[in-house]
Amino acid sequence: MFDFITEEHRMIQQAARDFAQKSIAPIAEHHDETGQFPIDTVRQMGQLGFMGIEVPEEYDGAGMDTLAYALALTEICKVDASHGTVMSVNNSLFNYALIKFGTEEQKRAYMSPVARGEKIGAYSLTEPMSGSDAGTMKSRAVLNDAGTHYLINGRKSWVTSAPYADFILLFTMTQPEKMHKGVTAFMIETDQPGFERGKTEPKMGIRASATSEIIFDNYECPVENRIGAEGDGFKIAMAVLDAGRIGIAAQALGIAEACLEASIAYAQEREAFGQKIGQFQMIQQKLADMKCKVEASRLLIYQACLAKNRNKQTGERYTLESSMAKLFASEAANYCAKEAVQIHGGMGYSREMPLERYYRDAKITEIYEGTSEIQRLVIARQLTGLR
Repeated sequence: MFDFITEEHRMIQQAARDFAQKSIAPIAEHHDETGQFPIDTVRQMGQLGFMGIEVPEEYDGAGMDTLAYALALTEICKVDASHGTVMSVNNSLFNYALIKFGTEEQKRAYMSPVARGEKIGAYSLTEPMSGSDAGTMKSRAVLNDAGTHYLINGRKSWVTSAPYADFILLFTMTQPEKMHKGVTAFMIETDQPGFERGKTEPKMGIRASATSEIIFDNYECPVENRIGAEGDGFKIAMAVLDAGRIGIAAQALGIAEACLEASIAYAQEREAFGQKIGQFQMIQQKLADMKCKVEASRLLIYQACLAKNRNKQTGERYTLESSMAKLFASEAANYCAKEAVQIHGGMGYSREMPLERYYRDAKITEIYEGTSEIQRLVIARQLTGLR
């Protein structure tokens, strides 16, 4: 149907599907219940190549494209969005930043071990009082007199994988008077003095993807660990979020597909008033609307993937495509999760079935890496050129 989907794409999609069904499905409920980080299966995802799908082979990645990444991530998230979150952060936010902006030394030191699954990467932009408005962040990095190290102080929040991360891509202020233009990016090694992991967040959904605060107390970061030039941080963060939003869209699609498939199966089996509930027009309407939203999400994701692939040759931004995919797919996931619970009735509300987990997991896709409200602003500004 889509001639841009190759046999290689189908192979990694199938590999992800098989792994998710055989290795993640049996443990997903337990990790959601306990909030325990699934370190063993995360390592296995790295060994299978899922943690560095777009990383070139010379840096121990799979050397594939964005479409391959989205197809694989969707399959993982159909089974468990928590595993998908960890996979998304490592691929879209951490590795892509190094592919795009890292030096040769940084790529080999930090990207390669993450792509292999030996190390875990994270991305830190948000602060307790600074979310979408990154220009107001309070953390600081000050270059020492010798010009060899930055002294970093401050607190960051909502850092996915932070409790287990070996490396963190940090965005902090070097010239606060310049607001957004004063943000600089750094690679943080979490085993160094001055770095501390704060409280782990007790989340509603994606509970197995550990999220916490991180605290810097006179952390000494070598100049060679700076990503890009001083003041380039906001530009880097936004470019990376363009890529990250495709990952969140794929995550949302996986959740939506899982909800649709479960609902179809239930509608074919469950009987009420002497017939299958799938014969009732109200149920048929729900299934039809869910299917339309799933397929529209898929097309928007494919469009964004192809736009990002073109970016490698042309340098043309794909902000519009990624924001549209993220906005629509995240809202589709929430719609499908709500309707799936409704179709299943009391069983959908029970923790004996995964529907209530899908419902809880879906919500975050409308929030992180840019809320739905921010996505609408981004899309409108791309259309009008107005700020």
